[in-house]
Amino acid sequence: MLTGVKFAFLGGDARMIEVARCVSELDASTVMVGFEKADISFPDSAKVAFSEEVLKDADVIVFPVAGIDDEGRVPAQFADQPIVMTEDHFAMIDKNTQLFTGIARPRFGALAKRHGLSLVRLMELDEVAILNSIPTAEGAIAMAMEHTEITLHGSVCTVLGLGRCGMTLARVLSGMGANVTVCARKPSDLARIREMGLNAASLDHLGDAIASTDVVFNTIPAMILTSDILARAARSCVIIDIASAPGGTDFRFAEKRGIKAMLAPSLPGIVAPKTAGRIIAQTMVRMVQEASSTIGG
Repeated sequence: MLTGVKFAFLGGDARMIEVARCVSELDASTVMVGFEKADISFPDSAKVAFSEEVLKDADVIVFPVAGIDDEGRVPAQFADQPIVMTEDHFAMIDKNTQLFTGIARPRFGALAKRHGLSLVRLMELDEVAILNSIPTAEGAIAMAMEHTEITLHGSVCTVLGLGRCGMTLARVLSGMGANVTVCARKPSDLARIREMGLNAASLDHLGDAIASTDVVFNTIPAMILTSDILARAARSCVIIDIASAPGGTDFRFAEKRGIKAMLAPSLPGIVAPKTAGRIIAQTMVRMVQEASSTIGG
């Protein structure tokens, strides 16, 4: 249980509402900043304005999955007004307060470190990222089905990268009957791809792999689908780029060539916010309980 633990949620999307619901069911109290337009009806929870008191009173502060940008702006889908975290705000937070985010840009991490704050990057933890790859894969596949005129069964699909999302995507696409090629750089990844019964291709030969592809799923957060590579793709090819913004595709050239290319980050928050929120909540609750047990001991 989380009896007596005070959570402050600063912005975010529908996933954070589900996380707040989960901790509330475990008897925590929650304050929700930047949720003016959201329907929140669970007990011991209040929508409040951003203030010093919110930061000072919280035992746990939960930031959006996307963290905050380099100007301190906090993404807040349901907010009436912008939320901005300054260095002075970080200085107000008690050193024993736990901070959670999905990812953290360098400045966010540096500010937390400079003020001696514990910042957990949930999306860097396998227990979160692996499970989070399931709604990501489902969302990416749904987009591909919506924007193609063929079935994925029997189609030629290329997945770029064999990280958590890439591996799940490749496995699900193969299960649907697609002909799947996975492009990776490390020899160990290429060996794993072959062990999975899929076609393996080195990223050094991406142009060859993409030439006959119906759908490309990019998971690599670096410019990988350059104009030179895209020039070898068929104009009927569809690209679903799920890497963190700005993605790994030259979208300008793709549009010029007539290739349908879409950047689709944060798919779990769009296609399955309840599931994604519960995945986040499960790990967060465990870590808060472990910290409380350590302090209490």
